[in-house]
Amino acid sequence: MNLKIQRTCLNIDWHQVSKILREVNMASFEENVHKTAFENSHTVIFVYDDEKLIGFGRAISDGVYQAAIYDVAVLPEYQGNKIGKKIVEHILNSLPQCNFILYASPGKEPFYEKLNFRKMKTGMALFRYPEIMQKKGFTE
Repeated sequence: MNLKIQRTCLNIDWHQVSKILREVNMASFEENVHKTAFENSHTVIFVYDDEKLIGFGRAISDGVYQAAIYDVAVLPEYQGNKIGKKIVEHILNSLPQCNFILYASPGKEPFYEKLNFRKMKTGMALFRYPEIMQKKGFTE
Protein backbone atom coordinates (compact mmCIF):
# COMPACT_ATOMS: atom_id res chain seq x y z
CA MET A 1 0.00 0.00 0.00
CA ASN A 2 1.11 3.51 -0.83
CA LEU A 3 -1.03 5.61 1.52
CA LYS A 4 -1.55 9.30 0.91
CA ILE A 5 -3.38 11.62 3.30
CA GLN A 6 -5.41 14.64 2.20
CA ARG A 7 -6.71 17.16 4.75
CA THR A 8 -8.88 19.28 2.46
CA CYS A 9 -11.95 18.82 0.27
CA LEU A 10 -10.11 19.86 -2.91
CA ASN A 11 -10.64 17.59 -5.92
CA ILE A 12 -12.62 14.95 -4.02
CA ASP A 13 -14.71 12.55 -6.08
CA TRP A 14 -17.99 12.89 -4.16
CA HIS A 15 -19.54 10.06 -6.14
CA GLN A 16 -16.84 7.80 -4.68
CA VAL A 17 -17.54 9.10 -1.15
CA SER A 18 -21.23 8.19 -1.55
CA LYS A 19 -20.30 4.81 -3.01
CA ILE A 20 -17.96 3.95 -0.12
CA LEU A 21 -20.57 4.97 2.47
CA ARG A 22 -23.13 2.73 0.77
CA GLU A 23 -20.63 -0.13 0.59
CA VAL A 24 -19.99 0.00 4.35
CA ASN A 25 -23.72 0.35 5.08
CA MET A 26 -23.56 3.91 6.39
CA ALA A 27 -25.43 7.09 5.49
CA SER A 28 -25.82 7.42 1.79
CA PHE A 29 -27.04 10.76 0.57
CA GLU A 30 -26.67 12.38 -2.80
CA GLU A 31 -23.13 13.43 -3.65
CA ASN A 32 -23.86 17.14 -3.17
CA VAL A 33 -25.12 16.48 0.38
CA HIS A 34 -21.89 14.72 1.35
CA LYS A 35 -19.88 17.49 -0.31
CA THR A 36 -21.69 20.16 1.71
CA ALA A 37 -21.36 18.18 4.95
CA PHE A 38 -17.60 17.70 4.54
CA GLU A 39 -17.00 21.27 3.38
CA ASN A 40 -18.88 22.58 6.43
CA SER A 41 -16.86 20.43 8.82
CA HIS A 42 -14.07 21.64 11.07
CA THR A 43 -11.73 18.78 10.18
CA VAL A 44 -11.66 16.39 7.24
CA ILE A 45 -9.33 13.62 6.22
CA PHE A 46 -9.26 11.50 3.09
CA VAL A 47 -6.97 8.49 2.67
CA TYR A 48 -5.80 7.20 -0.69
CA ASP A 49 -3.92 4.13 -1.79
CA ASP A 50 -2.03 5.73 -4.65
CA GLU A 51 -4.91 7.46 -6.47
CA LYS A 52 -7.73 5.29 -5.07
CA LEU A 53 -9.89 6.80 -2.31
CA ILE A 54 -10.08 4.14 0.40
CA GLY A 55 -11.28 5.96 3.52
CA PHE A 56 -12.24 9.23 5.14
CA GLY A 57 -13.75 10.91 8.18
CA ARG A 58 -14.74 14.30 9.49
CA ALA A 59 -15.48 16.27 12.65
CA ILE A 60 -17.78 19.15 13.38
CA SER A 61 -16.73 21.37 16.25
CA ASP A 62 -16.92 24.72 17.98
CA GLY A 63 -13.12 24.55 17.96
CA VAL A 64 -13.02 25.28 21.68
CA TYR A 65 -14.26 22.34 23.76
CA GLN A 66 -16.77 20.15 21.89
CA ALA A 67 -16.53 18.07 18.74
CA ALA A 68 -18.38 15.24 17.06
CA ILE A 69 -16.93 12.66 14.69
CA TYR A 70 -18.90 11.55 11.65
CA ASP A 71 -18.57 9.48 8.50
CA VAL A 72 -15.48 7.46 9.40
CA ALA A 73 -15.44 4.84 6.66
CA VAL A 74 -12.83 2.53 5.15
CA LEU A 75 -13.37 0.25 2.17
CA PRO A 76 -13.90 -3.33 3.42
CA GLU A 77 -10.85 -4.70 1.62
CA TYR A 78 -8.66 -2.16 3.49
CA GLN A 79 -10.20 -2.65 6.94
CA GLY A 80 -7.89 -4.23 9.51
CA ASN A 81 -4.87 -2.21 8.32
CA LYS A 82 -5.18 0.56 10.94
CA ILE A 83 -6.47 3.07 8.38
CA GLY A 84 -9.59 3.82 10.43
CA LYS A 85 -7.37 4.34 13.45
CA LYS A 86 -5.23 6.84 11.50
CA ILE A 87 -8.35 8.71 10.42
CA VAL A 88 -9.68 8.99 13.98
CA GLU A 89 -6.27 9.91 15.42
CA HIS A 90 -5.90 12.70 12.87
CA ILE A 91 -9.28 14.07 13.86
CA LEU A 92 -8.48 13.83 17.59
CA ASN A 93 -5.10 15.51 17.10
CA SER A 94 -6.67 18.37 15.15
CA LEU A 95 -8.76 19.34 18.20
CA PRO A 96 -6.67 18.27 21.22
CA GLN A 97 -8.56 20.49 23.67
CA CYS A 98 -11.98 19.06 22.81
CA ASN A 99 -14.31 16.40 24.15
CA PHE A 100 -15.54 14.11 21.38
CA ILE A 101 -18.79 12.30 20.80
CA LEU A 102 -19.83 9.97 18.03
CA TYR A 103 -22.27 7.25 17.28
CA ALA A 104 -20.81 4.09 15.87
CA SER A 105 -22.48 1.77 13.43
CA PRO A 106 -23.85 -1.21 15.36
CA GLY A 107 -21.06 -3.74 15.79
CA LYS A 108 -18.27 -1.18 15.39
CA GLU A 109 -18.19 -0.16 19.06
CA PRO A 110 -15.10 -2.34 19.82
CA PHE A 111 -13.12 -0.39 17.21
CA TYR A 112 -13.80 2.88 19.03
CA GLU A 113 -13.29 1.32 22.47
CA LYS A 114 -9.72 0.43 21.37
CA LEU A 115 -9.24 4.16 20.74
CA ASN A 116 -10.38 4.96 24.31
CA PHE A 117 -13.96 5.95 23.51
CA ARG A 118 -16.47 4.88 26.16
CA LYS A 119 -20.20 4.30 25.97
CA MET A 120 -22.23 7.17 27.34
CA LYS A 121 -24.94 6.57 29.91
CA THR A 122 -26.91 9.66 28.95
CA GLY A 123 -26.54 9.76 25.17
CA MET A 124 -29.75 10.72 23.42
CA ALA A 125 -30.73 11.18 19.78
CA LEU A 126 -33.55 12.69 17.81
CA PHE A 127 -33.52 11.26 14.29
CA ARG A 128 -35.59 12.41 11.31
CA TYR A 129 -36.48 8.78 10.56
CA PRO A 130 -36.57 7.09 13.98
CA GLU A 131 -38.03 3.81 12.70
CA ILE A 132 -35.15 3.33 10.28
CA MET A 133 -32.55 4.10 12.94
CA GLN A 134 -34.21 1.70 15.37
CA LYS A 135 -34.31 -1.02 12.70
CA LYS A 136 -30.58 -0.44 12.03
CA GLY A 137 -29.86 -0.87 15.74
CA PHE A 138 -28.98 2.71 16.71
CA THR A 139 -31.83 3.26 19.18
CA GLU A 140 -33.96 1.25 21.57
